[in-house]
Amino acid sequence: MKKTVIELFAGVGGFRVGLNDIKEIDSNGRAIENRDWDFVWANQWEPATKIQHAYECYRLRFGDEDPISNEDITTVDKSKLPDHALLVGGFPCQDYSVARTLAGSKGIEGKKGVLFWSIAEILETKKPPFVLLENVDRLLRSPASQRGRDFGIMLRTFYDKGYDVEWRVINAADYGAAQRRRRTFIFAWRRNTHYNRSLENEKPLELLLKQGVFSRTFPVEQEISLIESNLLAYKDTVEMTEHYQFDFFNTGIMCNGTAYTGKTTPIYETPKTLREIREKGKDLSPYFLTGDKEEKFSYLKGGKKIPRTKPNGEIYYYSEGSMAYPDNLDLPGRTMLTSEASVNRSTHVIEDEKTGINRLITPIEAERLQSFPDNWTNSGMPEKRRYFMMGNALVTMIPNKLEPILSKLVENEE
Repeated sequence: MKKTVIELFAGVGGFRVGLNDIKEIDSNGRAIENRDWDFVWANQWEPATKIQHAYECYRLRFGDEDPISNEDITTVDKSKLPDHALLVGGFPCQDYSVARTLAGSKGIEGKKGVLFWSIAEILETKKPPFVLLENVDRLLRSPASQRGRDFGIMLRTFYDKGYDVEWRVINAADYGAAQRRRRTFIFAWRRNTHYNRSLENEKPLELLLKQGVFSRTFPVEQEISLIESNLLAYKDTVEMTEHYQFDFFNTGIMCNGTAYTGKTTPIYETPKTLREIREKGKDLSPYFLTGDKEEKFSYLKGGKKIPRTKPNGEIYYYSEGSMAYPDNLDLPGRTMLTSEASVNRSTHVIEDEKTGINRLITPIEAERLQSFPDNWTNSGMPEKRRYFMMGNALVTMIPNKLEPILSKLVENEE
């Protein structure tokens, strides 16, 4: 089978950068793709902004002729999408609860919850053999009032569309990346694939520890106990919305409607450090902290105990522990957020290599934290948006490391 891909919620192309091992840009600003995955369609649309900076960056790096769509994915006719072997995307984490309409059909609660259902529509109409998705780690525990409900509904939806699923929460720094970023990765495959037939005699524990896509790429210690949940005990996802609750752990698999999950420990690789990704030999004075900013950051990152008042007038104390200030250069970076360009407790502050003065990280250093090529987002967007794009992206090293296995799976399908 040809290695064809569609990329949903594409952002600035993180999955494509990883799968096609993109490490640099040519003199025309085009990405140099070192692998042969054919991205036959992509979609990037941000409803909250007039100027579509991520879409424009994607077009610049991959060319105007590239099939990138800039429209609301919920309005796209899924039946007209090209056939593809692999669907990838970093979809937003919203509310996945389901309700019945008066006519008895399924409706969706929560305006942005429809984004996952757009993925489900594509699975229904195009039936790609393989799927690779990324989401925040709290997906497994949401909502707080009914732990595990949303992820359970997602797994049941995959089952109903003809798929089995493997998942893993991966901290990128545990496997050599320069950022401590925990994300849930979901790999799904159709139950009529050659790959699924090859797993028929494998037990869930063996798949999770040795034979699965994630265990072969991101190895874990071999001690684990599993708990299970029968998703088919519920009539449908509507009933699950009302009653389902389950503790999903960082590793798991769903086969034939039963979910098995347990807590694994990574076999750690030495990560890159902030010192290694820091820009060197440059005048970076525009990023130096002024006296006011230095004082503000020192306060934000310090320990504090702040009195606050409840609605009933009762006083309580909000506490925060202290953080390293500036950031330790001999550790990987912390999780980068979309607020990285602002004066914020979560913003990185490092010592400048030439002067030793405290400064913000540069846009290039932000790109390196996510394993993007230098200047990937230098596409005409404002500098603050460059930080935002990286705070919203994935560590491209993850799909890059998964690519050899995914390539073999696709090539082995008829």
